[in-house]
Amino acid sequence: MATSITVNGKERSVDLPEDVPLLWVLRDELNLTGTKFGCGVAACGACTVHIDGVAVRSCQTPLSDVDGEVTTIEGLGTPETLHALQTAWIEHQVAQCGYCQSGQIMQAASLLADIPNPTDADIGDAMQGNLCRCGTYPRIRAAIHSAAKASQGA
Repeated sequence: MATSITVNGKERSVDLPEDVPLLWVLRDELNLTGTKFGCGVAACGACTVHIDGVAVRSCQTPLSDVDGEVTTIEGLGTPETLHALQTAWIEHQVAQCGYCQSGQIMQAASLLADIPNPTDADIGDAMQGNLCRCGTYPRIRAAIHSAAKASQGA
C-alpha cells in the first residue's frame, strides 16, 4: 500500500512497508543521499532530519511514525540561497571528512529554531547526541554562534 509523505515541500508517494526506517525511504526510495547512515541505533546523529521542524533520527523512525513534513539537508537551503548554518559551516571550515555534517547541521538548525541565540551550554546540550569522529566540535560551536548572529542580522 502506498504511503504519502511530504519531503522538502514536495508530496511523495512510496510503496514500502510501514516499518521501513525513514532513513531508507529517503536514501533508497527518494534518492536523497545527504542523510547518512551512521550507527543504525540513533546514537550518532548522522541520520538527523526534521519532522515539522523537530530533529529526529531517521534510522529509528519508521515510515508509519512520519506525521508531518520531513526536511532533509537537501531541503534546508538551496545552492543559490544557503541556510545561515551552511554558510557558517563553510566559513569556519567545519567539515573534515564531512560524513556527520548533514546531521550536525540539521540538529543545529533545530536548536536555532528553538533558541535563536544559544549559549555554549545550550549548544552542548542540543548537540551532544551528534558525534564527529574528526573532532571538529570547536568549529561546530563557532559556526552555530556565527549562524545565530547572521540570522539575527548582527
